[in-house]
Amino acid sequence: MTETTSADRGPFFHGTRANLRVGDRLTAGRPSNYRPDVIMNHIYFTALRDGAGLAAEVAAMLGPDGAQPHVYVVEPTGDFEDDPNVTDKKFPGNPTRSYRTSAPLVVVEEVAEWTRLSPEAIEMWRGRLIALREGDAEIIN
Repeated sequence: MTETTSADRGPFFHGTRANLRVGDRLTAGRPSNYRPDVIMNHIYFTALRDGAGLAAEVAAMLGPDGAQPHVYVVEPTGDFEDDPNVTDKKFPGNPTRSYRTSAPLVVVEEVAEWTRLSPEAIEMWRGRLIALREGDAEIIN
């Protein structure tokens, strides 16, 4: 895979259940927020704050009891590419402005506000995630 630097200049966001601090570096080679048995080759991020919010809420749902969603402004330290999990395979181009990199992301700040999922949407996602787990499907590879 050849990575290229996108024309997208951000700002960029990362959603997770991890409690991070300004200056922390997110690196590849760690367990997935979604499937802890999967070691990630990339770090995923988006230029859409609410997209990162969705990722954070899903990660918190899949985490231990009491896990809280967090959205961070992040800065890529190297080249990045469109996320092939959602671009071209599922959507033409990159309307989700979703990316991945094997280089670290640096946490710039935590975002306090994003559009939160409604209780109905949370239940819908919970049902989808249960179905995916029961089917042993990969959520993100």
